[in-house]
Amino acid sequence: MTTSDLRTHDLTGAATTRDAATAVGAVPARESRARGVTRGARIRGHLVLATIAVACGFPIYWMVATALRRPEDQYSLAPLPWPLSFQNFADAGAQTDVVRLLLNTCAVATGSMVAQLLVALLAAYGFAVFEFRFKGLLYLGFVGTWLVPFQVTMLPNYVLLQQLGLLNTLAGVVMPTMCSALAVLMLRQHLESFPKELVTAAELDGRGSWSILWTVVVPNLRPALAALGILLFINAWNEYFWLAMILQRAGSVVQIGLRSFMTAEGTNWGAMMALAGMTCLPVFVLYLLMQRHVVNAFVRSGLK
Repeated sequence: MTTSDLRTHDLTGAATTRDAATAVGAVPARESRARGVTRGARIRGHLVLATIAVACGFPIYWMVATALRRPEDQYSLAPLPWPLSFQNFADAGAQTDVVRLLLNTCAVATGSMVAQLLVALLAAYGFAVFEFRFKGLLYLGFVGTWLVPFQVTMLPNYVLLQQLGLLNTLAGVVMPTMCSALAVLMLRQHLESFPKELVTAAELDGRGSWSILWTVVVPNLRPALAALGILLFINAWNEYFWLAMILQRAGSVVQIGLRSFMTAEGTNWGAMMALAGMTCLPVFVLYLLMQRHVVNAFVRSGLK
């Protein structure tokens, strides 16, 4: 090998070494840039979520702030209620029977939730497990009732309750809400992903459909039932229009009790917000008790 060949070989080797070193150094650089982009996207996502959380939580904060102001400061726009006062809670307790309102509202919401869960569980189990003629058409018609506004069936339900003598009763509020097409739709989706092998094994073991439902299916649907139960409970708790039609007494449920603070002389916003704040506690406690089941329902919803 000549001297020129050796020099050429050394130059080529040096260039190759520099290219390799450059390539090795470029990999961490690309990874660093990718991590920077990922971190920036994560920070922007957190900022967006924080903004939405503040927007959603501000009405709740303003309700609590108004309830903690002094009665003469109920129209104040100060962001912080100071000095703090619990006079509005005392006024709300003096004007209404808070315990009775909460108990009646809990009874209505719980009764509606339990009735809807029971009917939805039986209907969804039938649609998901059994095979019969016109199954798809019947299910489509059943779910189609979800698209019918409640205002369409409101007057016929009112007339029926009047004929049954159930006006101004808690049972009259619960009876027309015993069936929920949304609950049937959600439970059927969960039962469609339920392992059919377990049902077949239970049938081979000699169990009937009723026993399979309560001993095999329901224990595995506890997270879904808990999440759906909270949703139905909150919907029944927030209902106002139907309650205002059926229950005419101001001391019946919370929704009607809040209306008693609106008079011809004006609205007592402090006492109203105090009572509204107390009515949020049962729903908050219910969610804390069943939070684990709600999370499991969302996690399992994507599993087959």
